[in-house]
Amino acid sequence: MASIEYYATGRRKTSTARVFLRPGNGSITVNHRHFDQFFPTDALRTQVRRPLALTEMGDKFDILATVAGGGVNGQAGALRLGIARALVEFNAELRRQLKKDGLLTSDARVKERKKYGMAGARKRFQFSKR
Repeated sequence: MASIEYYATGRRKTSTARVFLRPGNGSITVNHRHFDQFFPTDALRTQVRRPLALTEMGDKFDILATVAGGGVNGQAGALRLGIARALVEFNAELRRQLKKDGLLTSDARVKERKKYGMAGARKRFQFSKR
């Protein structure tokens, strides 16, 4: 039996999240692990649940997600964007609400590369006049 499923991809920094929304009771599974085990802090968990809380869809869908790359913060951001996009896939009328809250905007901030002759991306080595 092929059940209904909504798919979306979210990205943040170097992380990518593939999100599958399936009708259910609100369980979230990330990389075959329970949501609470995968994200260690409440701040990250709240960030991920934000699109669901805003649209009041938290208990209507089971979320199955695969995240790869980056750190835990980037993965949480990628998952949040993926969930928001999947909700729009489910119901286009939720778009206005999610867009207003900035949940459909991809956070494009990534680490700036290190340049040659410098200590970091912008920091320079100590200047010596003599």
